Amino acid sequence: MEKNKLLITPKTKVLELIEAYPALEEVLINYVPAFEKLKNPVLRRTVAKIATLQQAAAVGGVDVGELINTLRKAIGQKLIMNTTQSDYKASKPSWFNAENVKQELDVREMLSRGEHPVNQVIADLRALPEGAIYKLTAPFLPAPLIDKATSLKFDHWVEKENEALYRVYFIKSSD
Repeated sequence: MEKNKLLITPKTKVLELIEAYPALEEVLINYVPAFEKLKNPVLRRTVAKIATLQQAAAVGGVDVGELINTLRKAIGQKLIMNTTQSDYKASKPSWFNAENVKQELDVREMLSRGEHPVNQVIADLRALPEGAIYKLTAPFLPAPLIDKATSLKFDHWVEKENEALYRVYFIKSSD
């Protein structure tokens, strides 16, 4: 292992990882086929730039510790024992009622143009009335965005239609 190279942790950004260790891109793709999307230049510039390995593991539905250790082993870094798995809620919550969906945004077109939807979504969420639900449609699990919204006291529910279609519902947390 080279001394000045990036230490791989759950908080490592995907783009930093593949820039520091180009060979790990294939390891990542072989470990989770959903990461094949990293070859799309638009997603590489947008998502890979802000997504952490912890978030990427959630997107791929794999254990973050196993992912980190697979990557570390491939480049000769020491394996880690303890990792934390983010909790992206996939069970329909009691607060969800389709009639309360008051605002929707489909970010697929924005992403195809290379735009970041995070600022738009956060602005929309901040303006969301109490009890109203915000529906976000995306071509992948928008883990960084969910983490940001959670830090701003929003609850969420992830509805996965298929590998290329996710709906995430947000509501202001009642806590």
